[in-house]
Amino acid sequence: MARLIRTEKEVEGRYEDVWTFVEEDPLDPWPAGPLAVVGRPAPRIDGHARARGEIRYTADLSPPGMLQAALLRSPHARARVTRIDLAAALALPGVRAVLGPGELRCLTGEPSYPGAPVAAVAADRFGQALAALARIDVEYDVLEPLLDPEEAVRAGSLHGEPRRYERGDLERGLAEADAVVSAEYRTQSVLHNALETHQSVCEWEGGALTVYTSTQHIWGVRAEVAEELGLPPDRVRVVCRAMGGGFGAKNHAGDYTHVAAELARRTGRPVRCALTRHEENVATGSRNATVQRLTAGARSDGTLTALGGEFTIAVGWEGWVASVAGPLQLLYACENVRTVEHGAKLNTPPIAAFRAPGFVEGTFGLECLLDELAARLELDPLELRRRNHADKDTVRGQPFSAKNLLECYRRAEPHWARRGVVRARSEGPWRRGVGLASQVWYGGGGPPSYAWVRVGSDGRAVVVTGGQDIGTGAKTVFAQIAAEQLGLALERVDVTLGDSERGPYASLAAGSSTTPSMGPAVRAAAADAAAQILDLAAQRYGADAGELTLRDGGVAAGDGRAWPLAEVLGPLGDAQILGKGARGPNPAGRRVLTFGVHVAEVAVDVETGEVRVERVAAIHDVGRVINPLGARSQIEGGIIQGLGHTLCEERLLDPATGAVLTQTLEAYRIPTVADVPEIVAELIDLPDPELTSLGAKGLGEPPIIPVAAAVANAIRDATGAAVRSLPIGRAELLRALRERDRAATVPEGHVPGPGPGTWPEPPARSPKPARARPSR
Repeated sequence: MARLIRTEKEVEGRYEDVWTFVEEDPLDPWPAGPLAVVGRPAPRIDGHARARGEIRYTADLSPPGMLQAALLRSPHARARVTRIDLAAALALPGVRAVLGPGELRCLTGEPSYPGAPVAAVAADRFGQALAALARIDVEYDVLEPLLDPEEAVRAGSLHGEPRRYERGDLERGLAEADAVVSAEYRTQSVLHNALETHQSVCEWEGGALTVYTSTQHIWGVRAEVAEELGLPPDRVRVVCRAMGGGFGAKNHAGDYTHVAAELARRTGRPVRCALTRHEENVATGSRNATVQRLTAGARSDGTLTALGGEFTIAVGWEGWVASVAGPLQLLYACENVRTVEHGAKLNTPPIAAFRAPGFVEGTFGLECLLDELAARLELDPLELRRRNHADKDTVRGQPFSAKNLLECYRRAEPHWARRGVVRARSEGPWRRGVGLASQVWYGGGGPPSYAWVRVGSDGRAVVVTGGQDIGTGAKTVFAQIAAEQLGLALERVDVTLGDSERGPYASLAAGSSTTPSMGPAVRAAAADAAAQILDLAAQRYGADAGELTLRDGGVAAGDGRAWPLAEVLGPLGDAQILGKGARGPNPAGRRVLTFGVHVAEVAVDVETGEVRVERVAAIHDVGRVINPLGARSQIEGGIIQGLGHTLCEERLLDPATGAVLTQTLEAYRIPTVADVPEIVAELIDLPDPELTSLGAKGLGEPPIIPVAAAVANAIRDATGAAVRSLPIGRAELLRALRERDRAATVPEGHVPGPGPGTWPEPPARSPKPARARPSR
């Protein structure tokens, strides 16, 4: 039964109350454990086609007469366009149209960050478009940019009011503590650098627009473009058959799509606007940098009495304030917690969601501080975390829909027990150690999402949805779910997706939501089709539909009779079975979260500052695992990306002008295969009994969250040096070693840090927009 409900919608940790139209989920949950198809390792159903180059990405499309677009971007962090002349550009051979400031909302005459779009050109060839950009005569009044996030907070340049949270009494908790530790942690801005750059091809036909694009949200792009052009949404078709990664940066239409759509309308020809790698590293978003001033207090037995944090978050000129305080609020049972988050508005490129935004940064600070507290208390770090396990949601007081973090800790024990062996391998300047960190994240998904399942007379099934597979293997997961419900072999199920005109609405692929949002809709559609098949079989063979089941590619009766599905459906001819399904509501009054723990092993050269991560064991609790092979790939990818964040990646800005200095993959270092350690992935694989008929949660983000903290804690275990700033390059590691040596000379009994109830003061430093570092 369908109904209109008021529900809470969560995306990337952001909650809002919305009205949504949902259908109940009447299906009984499948039993735990591997089934016939679900829970079994399955190679990607489109893997061979991808390997052979047969999959068509947006970059592969070239409609007849297609023009190429290019964007003029501001070289200044803050300026005003005082004069602009487009005539010379328009007069060049091959140039078909030019757009200036104000002709689209995204084209501005007052650029407020480097890379802000000012003008755009469409030409027959991309080289001609670039030549036209060079001929645009533009003059700027260059203004003083605001680049330092702490200076922005002092000046009141913020995205909204500071976000405050408090439970209990922080000062009382600190007074009750036998040990208090305080520290400042810093994380850097990092860039997404998906393999496929942001791009769209736009084509008009009969007053309707088709947008071929690389996106994580087909229906979101449809809505944004329709609003920009003043069109009914059904006059905009969005197509994304395949894409080469997004990591959160492709949740919206982007300036390139709006520019391509308008230029296509003006010229009457298809237009491609594809960003270059330089533009990717300047103007498509980043993970925000943070400054975290944290305090923790505990009794001598390890019971946390207080957790406090003040967070400065470098949002940039536009964007939203990610919940860096989320892990501190959610992860542990502590009665006295206070956080305040400042979203600094700067003349830097806007942030974009990046794989667990906020929680990666916040977990680094919290989990490193917890290890420092464990050392002060002389407690085992794993035991400290066990003693502060939260049995219910600490923010809302609600029970969890399911939580198996203690089982994650239990499975981490043999990896944690390797410490003695690992340390014993230290020799010469190389010191080895083991560190761990816990993880909490969302990942429950939610409505609305819809799917169709079509079954023909040949007994084959097709899953149809208007969603997208962003490279995570969603097509394979959908096929497994449908195959399980229909009793078919996986190779008898196809999946069609990626087109808003040829499939029903589907949620965005972000926030670890694809499988928990779309999977139940696919199962419901397959169940609808299955019921119709069984009714048909009952009529044809004179059986009771209630005694028939679908299995092994056919229909089986309770009396032992069985018929192949192609035989049952043969009389359909050209007719089809069409099943429809929708995603039901999330459980009311329950908190749906994912959990996990990582154990990292490192080797550190204390003379040169080199860090090598040699092994990472990852244990995750994400409900039912549909495809263990794909899940392990997600874990491996998250860890590798997390190692880049931890050790080498950093967007650097010119400290005077704000210009982005790391515009190429030569300047911006990402991990290579030489940096990949041994990775051990374990999944609890217990369905969440209260979350839909699947009991599955998302796994896209959890694996990246604890990586930096686990590595930093392993470095501390190996060397005694507390690393408090990312990335952990050689300079940072050597600084931490020097700080360790200085601390060793402090008189016994001296306790550094602030007194109870105060925030630690940052070290004295002159304001600067970017932390200049020697080359690594």
